[in-house]
Amino acid sequence: MDLNSDLGEGFGAWKMGDDDAMLDIVTSANVACGFHAGDPSVMRRVCERAGMRGVVIGAHVAYRDLAGFGRRAMDVAPDDLADDVLYQIGALDAFARAAGTRVRYVKPHGALYNTAAVDPEQAAAVAEAIRRFHPTLALLCPPGSEMAKQAEKAGFPAYAEAFADRAYTPEGLLVSRKLPGAVLHDADEVADRAVTMAATGKVVAIDGTELALRPNSLCVHGDTPGAVELARRIRAGLSASGVHIGSFLEAA
Repeated sequence: MDLNSDLGEGFGAWKMGDDDAMLDIVTSANVACGFHAGDPSVMRRVCERAGMRGVVIGAHVAYRDLAGFGRRAMDVAPDDLADDVLYQIGALDAFARAAGTRVRYVKPHGALYNTAAVDPEQAAAVAEAIRRFHPTLALLCPPGSEMAKQAEKAGFPAYAEAFADRAYTPEGLLVSRKLPGAVLHDADEVADRAVTMAATGKVVAIDGTELALRPNSLCVHGDTPGAVELARRIRAGLSASGVHIGSFLEAA
């Protein structure tokens, strides 16, 4: 099972999360590319440190929304969105290659992730950007989503992601952060959910519905309070349950 986290989300003098500590725990790093967070220095630093640890680097692409941390819905024309996503992948890949590695996958962030999961046009724009950059890149996205479907059409692989620290709707979507209980903070609960998802592929939605997600990767948000401890508990729980921990691209 892969463990991923959203990293590199500081900007200038503004710090967010503990990238170094998370890089000692996760196997994949979704690195902000400057549109919702991150800047050139942050991108360079995270790529260098991920490379030194053998952590796989992914481009965490987003709508152009620094003020809203990429979590505000935006009406972006598909052609413009494809260009924006391609721009972000290329920028991060420059820093990754300078660090002796490369971008291996793409994971949309925030509002783009949620919108492209259900909107065929936005999903197709993300897929087109990936295809233009390099068709061997992978896409990390919700299982059965529009993004997964568009990746298949474009001819590159999509891998299923689930969130250990987020609540799900009965439809298999993430509960809006505007609603209570959307983000889970109890370390025992989060670790237990992670082990269950890894072992059975299932998670219980907010209404008690059992969902079959069958994830290739589990995400812990780097900006969640106590994220490092949550990630440690998840990794320890998976290891104790006999789950092999490694990048979802190990066999790719």
